[in-house]
Amino acid sequence: MRVVPSNTRPAAPRTRRFHALPARRAMSEFATYTANGSKSAAANGTPNGSNGSNGTRGTAWGAVENPAAFDFRSDVHTTPTAAMLQAIQQCTLLDDVTMEDPTTLSLERFIAELSGKEDALLVLSGTMGNQVALRAHLTAPPQAVLCDRRGHILNYEAGGVASLSQAMVQPIDAQNGTYITLEEVKAYAVISDDVHACPTRVISLENTLNGAIMPLAEVRRISAWARQHGIVMHLDGARLWEAVAAGAGTLKDFCAEFDSISLCFSKGLGAPIGSIIVGTKTFIKRSRWIRKSIGGGLRQAGVVAAPARVAVEETFLGGKLAQSHENARKIQKMWTDLGGKLQYPVDTNMVWLDLQAHSVDLNYFIELAERYGVRVRAGRFVVHYQIGEEAIERLRKVFTEVLTGEESRGKKRKAEHDPEDLKMKGKGVE
Repeated sequence: MRVVPSNTRPAAPRTRRFHALPARRAMSEFATYTANGSKSAAANGTPNGSNGSNGTRGTAWGAVENPAAFDFRSDVHTTPTAAMLQAIQQCTLLDDVTMEDPTTLSLERFIAELSGKEDALLVLSGTMGNQVALRAHLTAPPQAVLCDRRGHILNYEAGGVASLSQAMVQPIDAQNGTYITLEEVKAYAVISDDVHACPTRVISLENTLNGAIMPLAEVRRISAWARQHGIVMHLDGARLWEAVAAGAGTLKDFCAEFDSISLCFSKGLGAPIGSIIVGTKTFIKRSRWIRKSIGGGLRQAGVVAAPARVAVEETFLGGKLAQSHENARKIQKMWTDLGGKLQYPVDTNMVWLDLQAHSVDLNYFIELAERYGVRVRAGRFVVHYQIGEEAIERLRKVFTEVLTGEESRGKKRKAEHDPEDLKMKGKGVE
């Protein structure tokens, strides 16, 4: 038997080897993100406020260069202003679900008065505004909503009318190519209690639609007929501000013809977030309930309401939309002077180039535009008040090369993005 001496130490256990930790970053990715206002810049380790090739590109509050100034994809890309940040810093922070927040309640009273309606309700988006309003009106199937086939509620709200309201959509093609008329409404609206029928309960109009104005006179014709037949009138007025700024009628004139209206703060007006719906007190009370049921009840809603009010006062009431309409007409003229064709008339802040008529490949067009320093996603150009002369001049170079083949100075060797990344995804969406 082997005896182990008592003074012999047991074998030392094997030590675990740990990987050395990297040196602590001076700034976390989140901190870099918020400082630069650019996720891609943070991920690529780009110096604060610069992308290395295009100069200062930060999109944080008060950045030197505003990327929205060269972005024609949509007016939702407007950059909130320093005045909006200041309003957020000074807003009240009480609970809106229990209707206690003064900043939010003040905004709702302000918009209700501005639109000539009894009451208003703040919502997070135009889609939420439309869907809450329609759900408030539509109480039990069978029921249908009649609208323009190109309308937002049908094409760009993820089927919300069906999933939230259990309603069928009855789409109409505008024979004049711009807006639907009373004659078309009469032809396709279902007014019947026959067991086979799905009666039209709501007529939902959109103004502007594709930048084109539906004339107030036509709205009044449709509204009068709808009321005779007990049909509710809703307006997707996300860009109604633009129609009013163009002199098509006052906000109160248009809103008087509808039972409910959704108005957007975050498109051409430039707020960071939010829309609002207006109507009777009874309608708004039910809408507040519907909003809560789909997760739209906000607590400290003042941070949304405060910049929205600045947007209305500074951009709409301050008269800034008119310049975007003038710029849209300049862009139209640049294109047509080169022989370009349009899809729709330019009434407000949208220009629709008919690229197909000139056999222009969409991806080529998007890539070429970015090489000249502007972002587009199709032949639709949405001109907002932060677009200036420099962006329009860059567009001139794009149009010239597309229609004449003549290159201009200032063209980059390569586009920053794949054209597919700047388009809406999938067939039938763009």
